[in-house]
Amino acid sequence: MKKIDIHVHTRKVHGVPSLAGNVFPTYDELRLMYDKLGIEKGVNLPLGMSGPEGSSQIITNDESYELASLYPETYYWFCGVDPRIGGNTPKTDLSYYINYYKELGARGVGEITANINMDDPRVLNLFHHCEKCKMPVTIHVGNPGFGSYGLIDETGLRRLEYILQQFPKLIILGHSQRFWAEISEDCTTESRNGYPPGKVAPGGRVIELMRRYPNLHGDLSAGSGHNAVTRDPEFGYAFLEEFQDRLYFGTDFTDPRQIDHPFAGLSGWMDQAYEGGNISRTVYEKVCRKNALQLLERDMTI
Repeated sequence: MKKIDIHVHTRKVHGVPSLAGNVFPTYDELRLMYDKLGIEKGVNLPLGMSGPEGSSQIITNDESYELASLYPETYYWFCGVDPRIGGNTPKTDLSYYINYYKELGARGVGEITANINMDDPRVLNLFHHCEKCKMPVTIHVGNPGFGSYGLIDETGLRRLEYILQQFPKLIILGHSQRFWAEISEDCTTESRNGYPPGKVAPGGRVIELMRRYPNLHGDLSAGSGHNAVTRDPEFGYAFLEEFQDRLYFGTDFTDPRQIDHPFAGLSGWMDQAYEGGNISRTVYEKVCRKNALQLLERDMTI
C-alpha cells in the first residue's frame, strides 16, 4: 500500500543552501525518495509564507501551486498565510487570501511558523478565518526568543488548549518537538526542545488534549513525530490504536540527504508494526493513507 506524506517541503530548484548546507529537494529528487519509501503523494508546505522565522529561503504559495499543477500525481499543497499579513492587525479579512489559494487547489493552511504567541489576537484572527473557510491548519509549536520559530506556547500547551476550545470546528495538526515531547507526562522545559528517549510516562499533555478535543490531530513527521511513537514501541502501538482516525504519516523532508536520516525510518517502522501483528491492518491503512485522503479529498465548499 502506497503512503501519503502529510508534510514535506520541496522546490522547483535548490536555491541558496542554508548555512548548514541543506537544500530543498526538487521534484525529481523527491520522487526518488518517495519511490524508495513507498510513498505515492505528499503535501507540499510553503515555508516563509506563514512567518519567515526559521527559513533560509522562501517556498512561495505560487511555487507550491505550480508544482502541484505540474505533478498532480505527486503533490497536494497547503498555502501559507502569515497572521500579520494585510496590515498586521487582528481585523484583517484573511479569508480573502485563504479563499484565493483554496480556489487554486490548496487543501489547508500551514505550516504556520510565525514566532508570536499562539493566542495573539492576530493568530486568533487567522484561526477564525481558517475555520470559516473550512481549511485545516498545520502548526509548528515554538519557543519565544532568538533562534526559535513557530507559534509560541509554554510547557503544558495551555495556549493550544485555548485555541482548541475557541475553534472547535477547526482541524489543527500538531507538529514539532515542543508538541510531541508533551506526549509524556515527564516533559520539561529542557526536554521539549529535543527528542526525549525512553518510556513514555502516562498522563502526557498531548494525550489529554487529544482525548478532550476531537479537532486536535497529529502530524507524525520529522524526528519529533517519529520519536513520539517509536521511543516506547508498546506505547506507540497503543497510541496509534486509540487515535487511529486522527494521526497522519509524514516525513518533513527538507533535503535530499534526509533519505538516510533516522526519521525517514517511520515508513519502515509502520510496515514492521503491521507485519509483526502489533497494529491492525485498519490502523496501518488509516495512519499511512486513508486519514490523509479523507482530509485532503473532503468536500471543502462553504
